[in-house]
Amino acid sequence: MTENYRGCYEYLSAQFEQVGGYDFYRELFPDNELYGVKYDDFSHPSAVYLYQGEDERLHRRKMYHDTWEQDYTEFVEQNPLTLCSGLVYRRNKNRLEHAQRMNALIFDLDGVGIGELRNLFLRFDGDPKRVRRLPMPTFLVLSGNGLHLYYVFKGPIDLYPNIKVQLKSLKYDLTFRIWEYKGTSQLKAIQYQSINQGFRMVGSINAKYGTELVAFRTGERVTLDYLNAYAIKPENRVDINKPFHPSRMTRAQAKEAYPEWYQRVVIEGNKRKKKWDIAGKVHGDDPYALYHWWLRQIGSIEGGHRYFYLMCLAIYAYKCDVPKQQLRQDMRTAF
Repeated sequence: MTENYRGCYEYLSAQFEQVGGYDFYRELFPDNELYGVKYDDFSHPSAVYLYQGEDERLHRRKMYHDTWEQDYTEFVEQNPLTLCSGLVYRRNKNRLEHAQRMNALIFDLDGVGIGELRNLFLRFDGDPKRVRRLPMPTFLVLSGNGLHLYYVFKGPIDLYPNIKVQLKSLKYDLTFRIWEYKGTSQLKAIQYQSINQGFRMVGSINAKYGTELVAFRTGERVTLDYLNAYAIKPENRVDINKPFHPSRMTRAQAKEAYPEWYQRVVIEGNKRKKKWDIAGKVHGDDPYALYHWWLRQIGSIEGGHRYFYLMCLAIYAYKCDVPKQQLRQDMRTAF
């Protein structure tokens, strides 16, 4: 157990209600679908989480409303690695393209001790026009050496394509405002994360520090207007009245402007995203040159950015058609 964890736990437990993991996710995702029931109208998108199985591999599982109590005990509680975002999905995979609604906007703040935690509460819920004021989170979760800040919405946010882009901008803006070296964090480097980022789940164990993730209710549910008010730049605020801008190009115009795309998608019916021909652009005899270049950057990765490094490694592996077995082996070797 770290000194940061111990100090923050004593501070929070003396003032706020602790919420167990089972109840935490019941409140966060109240409308998960029932096991075995099919909803053809996508009226019950569900949370999807990852958990470490007995084979020490990560497995993906949908969060069902009627089996959650048993599933939480079996797959999440005291598990050394479980991950869940604040989004719900219309399919069984937690891909951003399948995300239908956002129930909570979550921020990761590493390097938080008792001093940084006190600074946060001095800044929470003040006038957003004043410097360093921050929105009050619905929950604070102790993650091991820092905090996860959960802003749970009063009503889920529909994730139209354009809204996803806007929410990303809002999250980056607020991350910059929340993360201040020597003010709210002991770390210099800010971690910017996607809206689809998975976080260690409440009730599970952070094996790195040997600590249990615990949640405290610190505030009320929020609205987009409330969070928008704290955005540093007005252009980073989310406007739900502009959810989607459909193309005004006709099919005939698209055929003339993008003949290759038209042939592949409209004529052949292949709607899969086209991959870059990385190997064809390599100057030399190594088709994995880009992947191997990133692999060599391991020595320059800063603390707290390991997951980002591995994410990029997986992306380059996919782009360069590196075999999955080789990727897994390189990941184990890197860390």
